[in-house]
Amino acid sequence: MCDVAAADVLSDVLDLIEVRGMVTGGFAVRGPWASRGAVSHPLKLVALVAGSARVRVDGPGGPDGPVEMAPGDVVLLNHRTSLDVRGGRGDGTPVELVPEAGFDAMALASADLATDDVLVGGWIEVSPAGLSLLAAALPGLVHVHAATSAASRLGGIVERLFDEGSSGRLGAGFAVRQNGQLLLLEMLRAYLDQEEAPVGWLRLLADEPLRPALRLIHEQPGRTWSLPELARAAGMSRTSFAERFRTVAGTPPLTYLSQWRMLLARRALRDRDVRIGSLAAELGYGSESAFSTAFKRAVGHSPLHYRRLLRATA
Repeated sequence: MCDVAAADVLSDVLDLIEVRGMVTGGFAVRGPWASRGAVSHPLKLVALVAGSARVRVDGPGGPDGPVEMAPGDVVLLNHRTSLDVRGGRGDGTPVELVPEAGFDAMALASADLATDDVLVGGWIEVSPAGLSLLAAALPGLVHVHAATSAASRLGGIVERLFDEGSSGRLGAGFAVRQNGQLLLLEMLRAYLDQEEAPVGWLRLLADEPLRPALRLIHEQPGRTWSLPELARAAGMSRTSFAERFRTVAGTPPLTYLSQWRMLLARRALRDRDVRIGSLAAELGYGSESAFSTAFKRAVGHSPLHYRRLLRATA
């Protein structure tokens, strides 16, 4: 289960990787239909408002699907390259909906939820660090079922997205973006409740025995934690703790600590007023040079060069 402690750590991660849910459009259609095309963003969302749909995807790792979607269901595509969505009742020739012209067009105002298939779609924008984290934490296709108790709030968010996207009311664009972020949060919560995540940080969040140690790392990243200290927090022997952590997270505890520090550093360096020497001390490095060496090894650039790159691409 995804309890309060796990949700708090998930909030830490989502804040750091700067998740922004971007719902870009949708369509409403009656009768048989098909929509096929390339996926242009690494993290693509499809949510079903009404009717039914079948989703197939392809890309790294091979094809997935078909996935049968019910109203309120959400599918997240993780670095897939092609998407094939079909639906509709009847025996006629399916209407071909071109993704570029139809899938992202907010032509929803005239939809009849009793008879039409209605989908909204979008993509999730995150920082480069967040993209690599989510890519490693999730399978190529995540299907969250709104009918399950774990995802009971998901259907309501999908309905609000449709309502705002089709209303044309003042501030609708802002409301769509905000609900898009909530959609991703609820999707991750529900996914943790209904599936076992792949080895990585998301699975680590859901591991109850390791959670006390993980909480310490997130609350005090600048402390020089030792393996015995973290093991005691988890109520385990040093060996058992280290083995379990590596099995669940895919990396040793102190390596995870270093990775967390680097995520904090990357966000902090966006602030021009943050001094690199002060940041090094805050994150537990004995000197600015030690921090710079660790940062360059993890990110590929020195902190100063990384900051310049941020300014150049701002």
